[in-house]
Amino acid sequence: MTSYKQIEVQFEEATPQKWCVPLKEDVFVTSMNSTTHKADFLCEGSLFSPLLFGKFFDPSDAFPLWEFDSDVLLSNARSSNQCTVDWSQTETDYLLRAEIPEFLAPPLDAGPQNISLYIYGVVGVGKGNIRVCVEDGKVLVVSGQLRQQKEDWRAGNWWEYGCVRRIELPENADWRKTEAFLSGDHKFLQVKIPKTPPNDDVP
Repeated sequence: MTSYKQIEVQFEEATPQKWCVPLKEDVFVTSMNSTTHKADFLCEGSLFSPLLFGKFFDPSDAFPLWEFDSDVLLSNARSSNQCTVDWSQTETDYLLRAEIPEFLAPPLDAGPQNISLYIYGVVGVGKGNIRVCVEDGKVLVVSGQLRQQKEDWRAGNWWEYGCVRRIELPENADWRKTEAFLSGDHKFLQVKIPKTPPNDDVP
């Protein structure tokens, strides 16, 4: 059985500068045709792919993931054996599981004391720079920076410097208790968001 260790989830305010430039389909097609190193995480079944749902959708645009059945939205990716992500919900939690592209996963020899340095990019971009945060208590953001940028890479053509998937949280998500876990082999990320218990006083 694969073991998991908890990693820190950051909480941030949304700003007009972050994710302000949308990724258009024609730009995406041009990027895929001219770049090879991005193909691994931009393929149809990846969490970061604009083609995750079978047709183009800008991954920086917050999507209400848990309003849809994963079996339906991921049918194309699963039929081609490309799917590396899944989501579900129980009576108490919202769950997300995704494979981390190899060049974003922290090195296995990073050690528990240094793992957060890799996850939050303290040691630089690329290897190990995977990040989980919640914006304004409304949007779950999983991102990774691949190339150095003097300014905030999220403020411009972000797809030239990294990858992202922004997910709109359900109204009853207890976002302050969001937890993220990394598998022992650093290949998988799991996110768990508890549901706010129903108010027994409400008729």
